[in-house]
Amino acid sequence: MNLHTLIKGLDIINRSKNEIADITVEGITDNSAEVKSGFLFLAIKGNDVDGHDFIEEAVRSGASVVIGEKDYTDISVPYIQIKNSRKVLGDISNIFYRDPSSKKIMIGITGTNGKTTTSYMLKYILEENGIPCSIIGTIENIINGKSVSSLNTTPNSLELHKLISSSKDEVIIIEVSSHGLIQYRLEGLQFDYCLFTNLDHDHLDFHGSIEEYFRAKSLLFGKMKPDGQAIINADDYWGEKLGELLKSQGKDTFLIGKSDQCSLKISEYHNMKFNLKENGESFKVHLPMPGFHNLFNTAMAYSTARMLNVSREHVLKALSKFPGVTGRFEVIEQINGSTVVIDYAHTADAIFHCLKTARDCGAKRIIHIFGFRGDRDASKREEMANISSELSDLFILTTDDLNSVSYDDMAMSLQELNEKYNNNGIVIPDRTLAIKQALEMAKKGDYIVITGKGHEQFQQPFSLPTHSDKDTISFINEQRNQKDI
Repeated sequence: MNLHTLIKGLDIINRSKNEIADITVEGITDNSAEVKSGFLFLAIKGNDVDGHDFIEEAVRSGASVVIGEKDYTDISVPYIQIKNSRKVLGDISNIFYRDPSSKKIMIGITGTNGKTTTSYMLKYILEENGIPCSIIGTIENIINGKSVSSLNTTPNSLELHKLISSSKDEVIIIEVSSHGLIQYRLEGLQFDYCLFTNLDHDHLDFHGSIEEYFRAKSLLFGKMKPDGQAIINADDYWGEKLGELLKSQGKDTFLIGKSDQCSLKISEYHNMKFNLKENGESFKVHLPMPGFHNLFNTAMAYSTARMLNVSREHVLKALSKFPGVTGRFEVIEQINGSTVVIDYAHTADAIFHCLKTARDCGAKRIIHIFGFRGDRDASKREEMANISSELSDLFILTTDDLNSVSYDDMAMSLQELNEKYNNNGIVIPDRTLAIKQALEMAKKGDYIVITGKGHEQFQQPFSLPTHSDKDTISFINEQRNQKDI
């Protein structure tokens, strides 16, 4: 593609005098290691690495043009200086890949909790009804039926455009994180449907306040196509606020909740069944996954599928067969009659719903294993511990991802937190040994609920040679079985 076409409309601060008239851009990258002959290299300053430090390496690898934010003159190829590299990456990716989101039915799902479950429910409903669907999210990216593990909930704008452009599926579902919105990873994309699940205390170390966190989430709804539809959980305080905001802006807004003002009304939740009222007609829905919180995830997926012209009968039929989601209230029955639940819950609200669901499922005792991520929002830790101490019979504090925090410092933080609860919990910093201890303590009818990691792999080694919570359960059970032989 001609360089003039790519940079047309950019707010250019300055550019080198090198001739650019006949430059053809063969590819785009923000990673100097991926540069090939004829590529455009876009230098982005990150938290740990500054792409401007790799400009010379990119040129040696064949970059024919470089775009960046800094005033950079010592370069043998054309250099274009702009104000915001992250935003420009999305703008030029959109042009280079010929506006791929305009050719797809685009669904963006944002919120603190429920994005993944809602995404997979919706994908399952659509594909059961003959609508091929790609998914880009926390667990994996599935494009044209092929799955690749994901590094971030929302990839950067270049990767998103590549994935959407390569998809032959009719529908693209994207889990949209607040980080992704603030960091312009959605730049250049437009959505047919934007869903808001809820907002809870999370990522305040990054956003500074719950109000700023909400503002970041609401940015998604500025990316709706002219005829786009917002679908909002209005039972959530911030969802109700978002609905009012969008309506004041004249945007098409569909509210889900218990109020009579909602377009889809929820009522009479009992024993994994609830009522929905749609267009004046009430009907029963059986939850495909346990837990009151999944009522709203189900209603969100139901509403979106209906807007895509799937009949009520076919949506409900698909929901009745939904197999669940890896690491989302994933149940593993134990040979002694106890039950293990692995869940991604990492906020106080998510832990509340997870533990309450275990109790509703008949848990005689709940042993709750959880920890905290190093360098992440420490202000939510006490609230999480409060919920666990109230709803579980025993909590075990352990290690989640350490990031840059040392093992000893995390262990000390866990011990200090436990002391606030008169040492009513147990501190076992090694996550695999914490799980082992809980399995040994559990009796028939007990639930061991392990939260925080869900589907994720461990980032650091522990005593047992395992790589995830589920892997650890399997390893311990195998060892037990061998001893019994």
